[in-house]
Amino acid sequence: MKMQKKQNLPQKVCIVCQRPFFWRKKWEKVWDEVKYCSQKCKREARLK
Repeated sequence: MKMQKKQNLPQKVCIVCQRPFFWRKKWEKVWDEVKYCSQKCKREARLK
């Protein structure tokens, strides 16, 4: 895989806190399914 500079990483907006977050290596295979920027936002979404 070709190395990417940080400014070239894909970005999404968290559906809970509305903050932008960037692609991470651990999300490489599931990037299309990622909705939350953190575990905290994921927990808060379940409580609503």
